[in-house]
Amino acid sequence: MKNVIVVEDDKITQNALLREFKSYPTLNALFAESYVQATKILRENHKNINFAILDLTLPDASADKIVALFNSHHIPSLILTGTLSSKLRDEVFKKEIIDYVIKTNSKSISYAVKRVYSFLKHHKMSILIADDSKLYRQKIKHALRHLNIKIFEADDGLKALDIIENRDNNISVLITDYNMPNMDGLELSIKIRSLYTKDDFSIIAISTVEDRETIKNFIKVGANDFIIKPFSDDEVLVKANSSIEILELFEKTRDLANRDFLTGAFNRRHFFDAGNAILAKAIRKKHTLAVATLDIDDFKKINDTYGHDVGDIAIKEMARIVKENLRESDLSARFGGEEFCVLLDDINLSDSKKLFNKICKAFQDNIIQTDDVNISYTVSIGVSFALAKESLDEMIKLSDRALYDAKEAGKNRVVIHTH
Repeated sequence: MKNVIVVEDDKITQNALLREFKSYPTLNALFAESYVQATKILRENHKNINFAILDLTLPDASADKIVALFNSHHIPSLILTGTLSSKLRDEVFKKEIIDYVIKTNSKSISYAVKRVYSFLKHHKMSILIADDSKLYRQKIKHALRHLNIKIFEADDGLKALDIIENRDNNISVLITDYNMPNMDGLELSIKIRSLYTKDDFSIIAISTVEDRETIKNFIKVGANDFIIKPFSDDEVLVKANSSIEILELFEKTRDLANRDFLTGAFNRRHFFDAGNAILAKAIRKKHTLAVATLDIDDFKKINDTYGHDVGDIAIKEMARIVKENLRESDLSARFGGEEFCVLLDDINLSDSKKLFNKICKAFQDNIIQTDDVNISYTVSIGVSFALAKESLDEMIKLSDRALYDAKEAGKNRVVIHTH
């Protein structure tokens, strides 16, 4: 839970903000109507305040004074005000302000709270700062200190590339200078663009105002944005945050395209995309793989007896039970109808048997409770187990044969074919 103090004396705006905050369960709003009330809340909770939304027209304090109060506690702030003159804007932006929003309608209120949520949310991705100047690396890192994100540093291009190529680091944003030893920022950007598109990885280039040719070259090779030296903390923060938001939006869009609409499980297309990558890695590392096909026994009888609504519940339960019993690194997907497919990397035969028998029993013990009746059902599981060397298509076909054997042998069982 993140605590957000809202300093706002207008009741209508307070109520609008309160309604908007209800859409974000991880945000807790603390309201103050004056500078005095804000000071009291800070005194009692300053270590637990994560963000501030500030009105600049308070009855007991000037705009500069209320902003300075939160700056003194190093609390990132967003200005939410009815008007903001250019002179006042220039003054407040010398302070530690993340953004400002003009109160015009409900959409501006919605944007302000969404902006806070985006700023405070935990990000899966990481940022890499590549610059041979320790001073500038520290300055950029300081500007990003309020972002809930992991930050890596490199003082030359080759080191930066090594950090990026280590997938465990989850680097998705690079902030890079041009001049670096071993590999400059431009060459580094070219290398990155051979690995990632702009939708997958954001590059923010740094240069001086005098060297606009460098910026032009960065943009040509695929940089998403740029920062001109000397820069302010706010500029770095806004550009980095904007890059993160855009990448997360693309990721969300891709994720929706890869999901089955009924269960939320991955779909067949994603299974092959991700599965072939897993297979290629397993072949390099000489891992064993297990591919399993799971199918609900007598599913037609469930639909005919209880209706398709209950059949849909049975399929949703299948997705849930499979997911709950797999490791984070395992891959599963709904292939269609009541059939699911699972891919396990780097697992031995004994553990495969234990896992799939456990899943089989979990279905046997599971009871679906509806308004009228309690329903239980079983699944049959066919498994293809082998050293990674064949195509994913072939392993799925072999698991289908094992599934057929499981059905023929009486259902509610696991049959494993090794080869």
